[in-house]
Amino acid sequence: MSVTAPRSHFLANGLRRALGSRLAATLAYPHGVDRYLEQFAPTESLTEVRADVVAVRHQTADSVTLSLRPNRNWKGFRAGQYVRLTVEIDGRRRSRCYSPAQSVHATDGLIELTAKTHAAGFVSKHLKQGLTVGTVVGLSQAEGSFALPDQRPARVLLISGGSGITPVMSMLRTLTDEGHAGPITFLHYANTAQDQLYGAELAAIAARFPNVQLLRGYAEPNQDGELEGLFCRAHLNAVPDFADAEAFLCGPPGMMKAVQKLWADEGLAERLHVEHFAAAPAVLADSVNADGDVRFIRSERLAKNSGATLLDQAEAAGLKPESGCRMGICHACTCRKASGRVRDTRTGEISDAGEADIQICVSVPVGTVTLDL
Repeated sequence: MSVTAPRSHFLANGLRRALGSRLAATLAYPHGVDRYLEQFAPTESLTEVRADVVAVRHQTADSVTLSLRPNRNWKGFRAGQYVRLTVEIDGRRRSRCYSPAQSVHATDGLIELTAKTHAAGFVSKHLKQGLTVGTVVGLSQAEGSFALPDQRPARVLLISGGSGITPVMSMLRTLTDEGHAGPITFLHYANTAQDQLYGAELAAIAARFPNVQLLRGYAEPNQDGELEGLFCRAHLNAVPDFADAEAFLCGPPGMMKAVQKLWADEGLAERLHVEHFAAAPAVLADSVNADGDVRFIRSERLAKNSGATLLDQAEAAGLKPESGCRMGICHACTCRKASGRVRDTRTGEISDAGEADIQICVSVPVGTVTLDL
């Protein structure tokens, strides 16, 4: 693990106010004040959240954990929320959603993000292989409604799989920092014990706090977990009062679907809170029968409809629209559709032909579509 000392704030409050004035904006036109500020201190910005990478560690062979020191524009978060992390790869800015894993009561001022890499994980592979201490990244403010309520539940059940552990890890750390007295069950699934994120810390928390029950389930046999195999109804026999708990769930789509079905069957759906960081199975576009054109009116470009998502078609046409998770979760790619119908790749639903704001990462044109891009 590598660590750097924290940087002091470059700008005094009075100077920040001066640089935020209309006069400063006029003098800095057309590039803006931030473009000049970053020449002296890369994390400084009047409005944007930027952060230094101050530590990089690898909990498992296929993961990376980053510690980030944000600038003063960071407003904090609620345990369970996510941020959009933006990095530059080969001259292009790429954004993905990650949940801070630290307690909201952490005193070091750092944001901790953990990502698992996989074959198609273009950005996550860069985070693991190409990000080093001292790199400056961009962040959004915290987003999302998946979070511990201000009135803490008396009984809490946290369920996660793989890298979906991060938002519920934040919840666990937050609750234990607050001395939460009610029972907490932490139910986590991984392929093997070697794939388990935060394994040692979870064991230490369970040993220290008698109200915390740790249940680890591994897909491979003989892993010394409390449970074996994938999530099933029988596993909840180890949590006899699960129906009394507020449950928080994040993990792979298959596991989440199984948990949601069980809660629905039990009539408990309203007590299950979920966060998705993987795309739901998509309704594939029929590229063979795609017809019409995609018109980008602001950039005055026209492309033949290929049947791909509008985000992919915009990029193929040489445009660089804002985008984030590319899964329809973060809404960073929301764009105004001036006319035409689109199909939602997640549900198959087809829109009407009028004006509407759409997410171009999960929208496929049905015939000719005009976008304000």
